[in-house]
Amino acid sequence: MSHKNETTILVLAIIITASLVGAGFWWFTSRSGVNSGSLLNNQSNQSAQSDIETFAQVKRVPKGLFNYGGSTTWATIRRDLDPAIQTVWPQFRLRYTHPNSDTPSSGTGIAMLLDNQLSFAHSSRALEDKEYEQAKQRGFTLKEIPVAIDAFAVVVNPSLNIPGLTVDQLNNIYAGKITNWRELGGPNLKIKPYRKGDKDSNSHIQFVSTTTEALRKVATEPGAIFQASAPLLVVQCKVKALPLGRNLEQLIPPYKPPFVPLERCPSQRNQLNAEAFLSGEYPITRRLFVVIKENGQSDQEAGEAYAKLLLTNQGQELIKKAGFVRIK
Repeated sequence: MSHKNETTILVLAIIITASLVGAGFWWFTSRSGVNSGSLLNNQSNQSAQSDIETFAQVKRVPKGLFNYGGSTTWATIRRDLDPAIQTVWPQFRLRYTHPNSDTPSSGTGIAMLLDNQLSFAHSSRALEDKEYEQAKQRGFTLKEIPVAIDAFAVVVNPSLNIPGLTVDQLNNIYAGKITNWRELGGPNLKIKPYRKGDKDSNSHIQFVSTTTEALRKVATEPGAIFQASAPLLVVQCKVKALPLGRNLEQLIPPYKPPFVPLERCPSQRNQLNAEAFLSGEYPITRRLFVVIKENGQSDQEAGEAYAKLLLTNQGQELIKKAGFVRIK
């Protein structure tokens, strides 16, 4: 075969290979709903979003009154962010809406969103499969956008003297497998676990309707224990937050060490151990989400704008001020 023919065959092979690769890429992107332009646009949008400093720089903030609701963990975020948002965007009016019968929670907020009672919801947990399915049955989808990091803390009566708990020990307390503080190196005292919510079959657990009620119980009952969001508990003056760990050799406090004695409170309060929450050294952390209804209507626009506002540098600083950890 001549050198010329070999060259011609080689060129044809390269052209055919390139065509097959191009066709394969076209098939993949058309099947997956992604194209190279959208990939570049998504990267550009993410980069632009990460550079936004202030509320005033956020685009596509709609006009109107928008109801939202959900997790009580978000209370301090709502307190600090809503007035700041309204100052910059007075036409973007926000109204926190309580459920008609149940107490506010992540679950009730998502249920109200599904029933078109809210434009978007606050959640301190990820969406469940059944909630995605319920949205699908109603003709739209749900999307969760993480905006902050939170941690669970555990508080006990100040008179209880133990160094801390492992995650397994805590779970066993609420499962009814550990019932006396003596089993954990403490006094011969019955453990009285409190939890916020409705009564169920766990008769050993005492249920309360609010965090405030639980804190009053723990402050007056030597054997009591309660767990909730760290920003709500660490700063309290009449209960003591316990270090938690994956094992007893690595107990990490939810407060910034050293522990501030409660008798100095309220003039001096314990502060959150934000570094341990962010690094993952503290064993029980979670993300806070804005839950959006993707229906192509004003509700979706409002939810997306709200999430963008919280993810600006100004929003993240206010989230930090409210006692939570910046997610970016």
